Amino acid sequence: MNALNAQTKILVIGAGAMGAGIAQVAAQAGHPVYLYDTRTDAIERGIAGIAADLARAVEKGKLDDAGRQTVLDRLRPLTDLAGAADAGLAIEAIVENIDVKQTLFKQLEALLPADAILASNTSSLSITAMGAALDRPERLAGLHFFNPAPRMKLVEIVSGLATSADIADTLYNTAKAWGKVPVRARSTPGFIVNRVARPFYGEALRLLGECAARPATIDAALRDCGGFPMGPFELMDLIGHDVNFAVTRSVFDATFGDRRYTPSLIQGELVAAGRLGRKSGRGFYDYAKGAAMPAPHTEEAQPGESTVTVVGDLGIAAPLIQRLESAGIDVRRTAGRGVTAGAGRGWIEIGEARLALSDGRAAYRRAAEDGVSNLVLFDLCLDYATATRLVLARADDCGRGAWGSVTGTLQRAGMAVSRIDDVAGMAVLRTVAMLANEGADAVLAGIATAADVDTAMHFGTNYPKGPLAWADELGIGFVATVLANLRVHYGEERYRISPLIQRKSLVGGAFHE
Repeated sequence: MNALNAQTKILVIGAGAMGAGIAQVAAQAGHPVYLYDTRTDAIERGIAGIAADLARAVEKGKLDDAGRQTVLDRLRPLTDLAGAADAGLAIEAIVENIDVKQTLFKQLEALLPADAILASNTSSLSITAMGAALDRPERLAGLHFFNPAPRMKLVEIVSGLATSADIADTLYNTAKAWGKVPVRARSTPGFIVNRVARPFYGEALRLLGECAARPATIDAALRDCGGFPMGPFELMDLIGHDVNFAVTRSVFDATFGDRRYTPSLIQGELVAAGRLGRKSGRGFYDYAKGAAMPAPHTEEAQPGESTVTVVGDLGIAAPLIQRLESAGIDVRRTAGRGVTAGAGRGWIEIGEARLALSDGRAAYRRAAEDGVSNLVLFDLCLDYATATRLVLARADDCGRGAWGSVTGTLQRAGMAVSRIDDVAGMAVLRTVAMLANEGADAVLAGIATAADVDTAMHFGTNYPKGPLAWADELGIGFVATVLANLRVHYGEERYRISPLIQRKSLVGGAFHE
């Protein structure tokens, strides 16, 4: 099906930040747009926000004054829905309450032409349940924009059980014509982004709950090592803990208590205390005027070693070798007796210490099981060639001298070193493995394709790469090993391995062939 033509009138219900943003997107695409709200002041604020955003575009040379005025002239404020009876597409962006939304859609179904398309901007409510109250549920679909709608590229096109394939296709092509990057999803708790992203927050909160490190250090690990644009704690503060906690609870309740989505007691306490993040002035961080942001833990400078030995293949961490050599360190190589090929199988001997990529086991367990003394583990990095920080954890029997040799040698290679407590999977590795696990389950359940999962997570959350592409790069077998070790460590259903990851790790293949 083709995209809606530019003459089709668009009705946006709700003039808040999201509704006004959607109205701006449609108007900039050439459509006449009705912007409806029950409150005149809300509409005035919405249109004023659009005008200010367009003015900034003019200042940056992305739009001229005539173009700005043309867009504003396409906006038609409404406080009476009857004035939009000729709209061809209605998009609601109102309160996240399914009863309120059902009532609205029944009203729209009676008002608009029979061939009008009804769309919900809900971030997690069931499109199937919403449509159950309608006479023509096949004409209802999810059209989930991300905030701020004029800037965020992603739009999730969500089909309920009754949604017509033609309606979904029309919305997909319309979103594309509006300059967006659409993905298709089946109506299920959280759709793609809000489902797959849960581990990004959940694993960080778990680490904090285990006193592995302070929020600033965990944020630095995900940002400086993992390449994520923001750390999980600063992102939760930005989103608002009331919102983030509510989404987690919604997905948890809608999946009948699936332990992967268990809400955090720590975050619940913040919500109860009114510490909602930036909007309240305090969350994990203090945003009061003059308050300083805490720095991540960084190890003090150590002298390090002038010679190291690489045993076996470092796999994805191989760029560390060049960094050490570029720092003037003599790097010797040996195949190593009994070293199995694959990600995380090799290691570096530095003084009396062994430095190895985490495989999901805690250092104390790995040291005991492998019979290694002075074991130090390092976390996953998006790119070891350019990472500015490396996160380490040491086994309980690792001596101070061995630890100093490792930290000093890595510091000579131009990396800040942050130590976290010895926790299974460390910070970045466990997060990426769990994101991949969640994405794999979404593919397995037919919620979305692997390509759409990765597209959604890249454009909807600005992840440095899609979690399934990341799993392909790491090796699905390695990801399966990490998850299996997490499951053994915690003994919890939360860390069960997706059957799709198990299958691909055993028979071969990748998510993106």
